[in-house]
Amino acid sequence: MRSTLTVGAVVARSGRLSELGSPLLFVMDLLAPKLRRIGGREVRLVSRDSRSEPVRAREATCELIRDEHADVVLTLAGTRVLPAVAGTCEEMATPCISSTFPWQVYYYGRGATDERPFRWTYHFCWGIDDIADTFAEMWEMLGSEQRIGCMWNDGPQGSWTRDRFVPTAVERGHEVIAPAGYREPAADFHRHITEFLAGDAQIVTSTATSADLALFHEQAVQRGLRPRLITCSRWLAYPFQGSLVDAKVATIVYWTPRHPHRSSLDGMRASELAEAYEQRTGRQWLQPLGLAYALFEVAAHCLSSADDPTDPGSVAAAIGSARLETIAGTLDWTRGPVPNIATVPLVGGQWQPSGRHPHDLAIVSNARLPDLPLDADLEPLS
Repeated sequence: MRSTLTVGAVVARSGRLSELGSPLLFVMDLLAPKLRRIGGREVRLVSRDSRSEPVRAREATCELIRDEHADVVLTLAGTRVLPAVAGTCEEMATPCISSTFPWQVYYYGRGATDERPFRWTYHFCWGIDDIADTFAEMWEMLGSEQRIGCMWNDGPQGSWTRDRFVPTAVERGHEVIAPAGYREPAADFHRHITEFLAGDAQIVTSTATSADLALFHEQAVQRGLRPRLITCSRWLAYPFQGSLVDAKVATIVYWTPRHPHRSSLDGMRASELAEAYEQRTGRQWLQPLGLAYALFEVAAHCLSSADDPTDPGSVAAAIGSARLETIAGTLDWTRGPVPNIATVPLVGGQWQPSGRHPHDLAIVSNARLPDLPLDADLEPLS
């Protein structure tokens, strides 16, 4: 019997995704003393740097599986990096758990179907439809039948978003202005701004990076486009600075220190985790912090409940049948919406001035999680 279990993590220590790497590294360090043993076996937590690049992410995953003999691989990653990690685990028959990536892009974008799911790779997250509904709820706080300017890139995430946002918006009575996608990183948003001005867009919605959205906002102001509200997922779920602070940006919220959840590992509350992160790092808490912690909760649960934690098939089966209360909420792979996927509810938030931080994420819409109190009213640009 192998006496040691290994939990491997592909972490963006460097590069453009390092904001996702920071909470994952912090959680690994925090949990290392608490995860020394699972089911009578010693446990090792080992990481490799993806450098925020898909080629390196594949190499890092191979190293964890081949050299470190990882029993399960964990990751938080981005549009190109996460599929590289999950795809490598699928090829190498190693269980993988991931998050922070809309589940439709993860699942269908990697070639799975409802009838032909993945064998080794599992994910928990929200869906693009959840983002669309959450944003629409905030748009409608400003009145029905809004004119929505849509700014999406020409990559997989932009294409999937377009396919789901347009029907949702139109069904709810909104007019959609949707120019062709732009290439990331963007150099100019002249075409988008021209079409938004012509269509009298009152709201702009996007999946842009913070840098691209800042460029759009700067150019829009120069040309007299002043949307009452900007809704943006992806990077705007994290604290930001610069020209966007006065742009009335609203975003998705999947985890905050105020979420009413506790860890299955040690009973830690969301508020305690955020406080520990801020005290140790000197930086403002980040939404991925809760999901990073939950990754290790799921890994520990599945390794402890698997019939044989050293057998990849047994571990994969344990993940696929898991239902677990975590610091990120209830994660239930037995309910779907499709195999390999557990969902996380979204609420609406807006970056507003705060006494503790320059700006904090105020909850302004909580239809999907009514136990999470509202913090403030949505503030449009006057």
